[in-house]
Amino acid sequence: PLQNWWVPRGTVERNFQWQNPSWRFRSTSATERALQYQAGQKISGFTVKEVVTVPDLFLTAVKLTHDNTGAQYLHAARDDKNNLFSVQLRTTPMDNTGVPHILEHTVLCGSEKYPCRDPFFKMLNRSLSTFMNAFTASDFTMYPFSTQNGKDFQNLLSVYLDAVFFPCLRELDFWQEGWRLENENPTDPTSPLVFKGVVFNEMKGAFSDNERVYAQHLQNKLYPDHTYGVVSGGEPLAIPDLSWEQLKHFHATHYHPSNARFFTYGDLPLEQHLKQIQEEALSKFERTEPDTAVPNQPHWDRPREDHVTCSPDAMAPDAAKQNTLCMSYLLGDITDTFEGFTLSLLSSLMISGPNSPFYKTLIEPKIGTNFSSVVGYDGSTKEASFSIGLQGMAEEDTEKVKQIIVQTIDEIIANGFEEERIEALLHKIEIQMKHQSTSFGLSLASYIASCWNHDGDPVQLLKISDSVAQFRQALKDNPRFLQEKVLHYFKDNTHRLTLSMSPDEAYLEKQVKAEEEKLQKKVQALSESDKKDIYEKGLELLSVQSKIQDASCLPALKVSDIEPTIAVTPVEMGTAGGVPVQYCEQPTNGMVYFRAMCSLNTLPEDLKLYVPLFCSVITKMGCGGLDYRQQAQQMELKTGGMSISTSVNPDYSNMDMYEQVSPRAGVVRCIHSNVCFCVIFQIPHFDDEERLRVLVMMSAQELANGISYSGHMYAMTRAARSLTPTGELQETFGGMEQVKFMKRIAEMPDLTQVLRTLPRIKRHILNPLNMRCAVNSTPQKMSDAAGQLDNFMSNVASNKKDRKPVRSDITERLLDPLAAPGSGPSRKLITEPNFKPCQMKTFFPMPFPINFVSECIRTVPFTHEDYARPQLGADSIRTVYPAGHRRGQAVRVLSRGLPRRPLQ
Repeated sequence: PLQNWWVPRGTVERNFQWQNPSWRFRSTSATERALQYQAGQKISGFTVKEVVTVPDLFLTAVKLTHDNTGAQYLHAARDDKNNLFSVQLRTTPMDNTGVPHILEHTVLCGSEKYPCRDPFFKMLNRSLSTFMNAFTASDFTMYPFSTQNGKDFQNLLSVYLDAVFFPCLRELDFWQEGWRLENENPTDPTSPLVFKGVVFNEMKGAFSDNERVYAQHLQNKLYPDHTYGVVSGGEPLAIPDLSWEQLKHFHATHYHPSNARFFTYGDLPLEQHLKQIQEEALSKFERTEPDTAVPNQPHWDRPREDHVTCSPDAMAPDAAKQNTLCMSYLLGDITDTFEGFTLSLLSSLMISGPNSPFYKTLIEPKIGTNFSSVVGYDGSTKEASFSIGLQGMAEEDTEKVKQIIVQTIDEIIANGFEEERIEALLHKIEIQMKHQSTSFGLSLASYIASCWNHDGDPVQLLKISDSVAQFRQALKDNPRFLQEKVLHYFKDNTHRLTLSMSPDEAYLEKQVKAEEEKLQKKVQALSESDKKDIYEKGLELLSVQSKIQDASCLPALKVSDIEPTIAVTPVEMGTAGGVPVQYCEQPTNGMVYFRAMCSLNTLPEDLKLYVPLFCSVITKMGCGGLDYRQQAQQMELKTGGMSISTSVNPDYSNMDMYEQVSPRAGVVRCIHSNVCFCVIFQIPHFDDEERLRVLVMMSAQELANGISYSGHMYAMTRAARSLTPTGELQETFGGMEQVKFMKRIAEMPDLTQVLRTLPRIKRHILNPLNMRCAVNSTPQKMSDAAGQLDNFMSNVASNKKDRKPVRSDITERLLDPLAAPGSGPSRKLITEPNFKPCQMKTFFPMPFPINFVSECIRTVPFTHEDYARPQLGADSIRTVYPAGHRRGQAVRVLSRGLPRRPLQ
């Protein structure tokens, strides 16, 4: 997976509705307009190199090069109003100071044209952006944004271009975003000097996550000889070695158009983009020859082994099993598009799902709790890699796991893969190509980034059906095509790293000691004059952070720039087997999207803690006449995925009223081809204790691993627990209470009681009397989908049984609040008339060098006349709150009237 060091400001992403559905036919579509360009055509300082239709993705790709600087440009013309821009620069650090990461933060602190501090957040209330962010990968830095408004696109483009190519890079911004020595209390010169800085603290947080620690070590040790041998995000103890002058030099050598790749996507005219980029940025540069290319890693003549340590995990399912072991293989160059496609598909065949060889040999014997944190094909570096291993294993099983990996590779070479499994994966690829999302442009930008970064052809990468056809032909010509790849890349590959990791009880203590030694070394080198200067600079930074910034220099939308009305998406209400159904015609490329919601109002209180586990395992235990392997195969062959989860929907007018439901979702070509839906509803299997134990251990491990990465979310959920009934249930379903519950389940020697509990939940949830459904499809498919859904729901009705709610305080509300009473389907909400909100402080001690803090305040519901005030207040706090020494912070107001502000 792409290794991102996200900006601490957090992703700014807003939900939005289509003002004009992008799929409606126009007199001239964006793809048709793009086809009018010709190779060799000159446009605003650019030359068109190639124009290619990509029917798989319903777009036309236009490749250009800037004449003067050599900057590369790709435009994906598509009938999508959510237009995206990104500029990525190849950033190849050669030390652990985190210079590209700190630079990513610092360029967003003001520029020549927009010198106000933190224009990134200042644009929040001046823009209708649907996405704004920046991130640093191992070898490139990307700055993307998206919006549906043409004027907003120009405004954001102007801000982004100036930030990237003409940043202020003030020393104060470097101190704030990177690192600094400062008095612990900036206003008290006698308080001790400490390290501070946003990136410094962010990376301390990153290195508190054992999974990320392991992934970083694995990459550094597999590619030791160039940029992948260092930590692009910054190793905390190396960050204080970076100087302001080095930061500015890195910008001068890496942030140049000759080292840049521009990408635009959507239905806005390409000419306007090129004209603005030329006038506001590229016309001010001359061509250079950037020395940023990444050479191939010299191949080893024999495999290597290494070992690292980490912090013990207090929430691990088994305290005695906290070791990780992984074998990682260096593969080929990612610019070979077909080879990368083949190896990615081969990886999926080897590790994905219960039918894969490594799942059978590593996961099912319960040697460990889950695959290692780095697993499968990784194409984010110039040369790809494949990793396979286990986490949550005992140290004495190390040699056993090594032998299993080698033996499994031998078995794959001997036996190959079932044809049905290959077809299932190709079907999955087809579904992914057809799937439409509101962030499609961002997905494309991320998909092509690594290959393009190393001068691969991004357009060829988009021609997925060409790769599928070539793969089928290769397999037809040589039935042992895949086995020979396994032999070459795994069996005979001497560039193999075996990396083990074990917990060290003194790990945190050693980290603290190392930081203290680094600090004292810095402090001891200071004169009294230096210390006075540090104190005065600290006061200066505090003063600047506290000032209200003048953002008048930034562009802003006017009311006249915004569509005065929002188009309402038409839906049609109906029934299927007596169950309310919402039908919505959408451009789904022939796919049918099905979603059902089941009320939990009849579920006894003692079963609620088990509901997330039930949702996690019901699609993985087998059903009807299918065991869990056959079920997984059928789901891959006939669906684009099925998921079940919990949801708590607060009432929009009463904070003490809510609906508790379990949503189920699936993507299918047509409902009648998907027997899995029916048998899962009617005859799920809950009788295989060994299978359940595997799933429980995997789930418990994933929850434990997620605490350090999502600690702010757990803090927010816990803080809301005592303020509303909704918050209390959210904590039960997805908070620390659920993490601790799953740890207890994982520690149980006998799961018989759990197996007896799950069918009880099924009887309450999978009941058509408690359901409502939604179907999205193209107009051509809708009639058939509706008919098949009716048959499907009629079959499910065999489980129909009238069960009394366990709560007496039930209020029935129409789904459409504007409909006349009794004129449509309704939902049943639980009222908590006796709920008493109270402030409660909770502390969870965790083995992390960072803290996650959240404060939650009960305010007013969505329909209250004052609701907009806390919403605007939250936005204002998020915009002006000083950076200080936090790792990250955010403020939000939820629909149930709870402003939350987590600090990390």
